[in-house]
Amino acid sequence: MMEIIASLAEWLNPETILKYGGMWLLLLIVFLETGIFFGFFLPGDSLLLTAGLLCGSVYLDVEVYELILSLTAAGFLGSLAGYAFGHQAGEYLLRKKESLFFKKKYLSIAEDYYLRYGNIAFVIGRFLPIARTFIPILAGLVKAPWWTFVLYNIIGTSVWVMVFVWSGYWLSQWFPAIIESLEFLVLGLIVITSTPLVLSWIKQKRKDKSKPKTAKLL
Repeated sequence: MMEIIASLAEWLNPETILKYGGMWLLLLIVFLETGIFFGFFLPGDSLLLTAGLLCGSVYLDVEVYELILSLTAAGFLGSLAGYAFGHQAGEYLLRKKESLFFKKKYLSIAEDYYLRYGNIAFVIGRFLPIARTFIPILAGLVKAPWWTFVLYNIIGTSVWVMVFVWSGYWLSQWFPAIIESLEFLVLGLIVITSTPLVLSWIKQKRKDKSKPKTAKLL
């Protein structure tokens, strides 16, 4: 069992993905992670940063502007697919039996951010694992206005992609040796991006225990 987990972790390593899958696998993962419910575990933030670091190398032989435009398109289309799924089949998720790849608490996390921030959640949620995947689905489920969703997702996707890709690209230009410590950089990024989500979840659990339940969207 431990060997399977170790093997899976290795193949989810952003550097491994780019070295063996290249541009097409990169775009597919970004598409899945930004709106397809079973893609929540994929390494979105760290993959974008690594793509920026390796941009122009033998592993990712593309110009940085081409990379940013392609990733923005993939992320935006992924969110549209998530919205469409939530709109047409969101009730399926509410009835779906929980499994390794889906738990109802993932929708609850997305709902909390949507209730707290409104449309800005489409931008903020891009920087949060799990929320990034399920907020578009939730938006479709509650029938959020289509053009409002499209506008904020264009903004959110563009900002998300540019922040991480440009960060990785300029780090590689200023500190070329940083690529040798890529594993530590990715691990640090995962901790940083996951911390707000974990804290929010703990805070919400405490509120649920101390207050009577109030009406929610789901």
